[in-house]
Formats: sequence, C-alpha cells, structure tokens
Amino acid sequence: MTIKPLQDRVVVKMAEAEETTSGGIILTGSAKEKPEFAEVIEVGPGTADVKMEVKKGDKILISKYSGTNVKLDGVEYIIVKMEDILAVVK
Repeated sequence: MTIKPLQDRVVVKMAEAEETTSGGIILTGSAKEKPEFAEVIEVGPGTADVKMEVKKGDKILISKYSGTNVKLDGVEYIIVKMEDILAVVK
C-alpha cells in the first residue's frame, strides 16, 4: 500500500531519537526527546495558494508537535502541512 498526500500535505518519516547523550548517558524511552528531523516520503501537488518547496528524499526540520501520525504496513509516518515544515537540511 502507498500513501499519496492531497493538496499541501507531505508524508514524512521521522529520524530516530537519540538513545545516548553526548556525555554517554543512556536515555529511557520516556526521556528521549521527540526528533524534529524527518525525511520526505511523498509530496502532494500543492494548491493555488501554496507552492510545494520540498521533494521526495529531502531531509527537513518540522514543527515539534505537528501533523497526524499514520501507521502503514508496520511503518510509522506523519502527514504534515507544508506550513509545518520549517527548513530543508543539507
């Protein structure tokens, strides 16, 4: 099964959360910070008012608690609006 977002929506897969700190402390599941970096999986066509500025495969930075979580074939994705994407990371 595949997901094809509509209008100004983007399907992303979040980066893995860090399991250890820079000092070497191992973090438990509840102590891990939700990552804000993601990879673009699919991009909608946009709207008359919203130009899509990302493409499939881009690494991006999104708003911390944005989007709708979706699980498909055992993989977790988030569907966000273009306005929730803060930057493309190169």
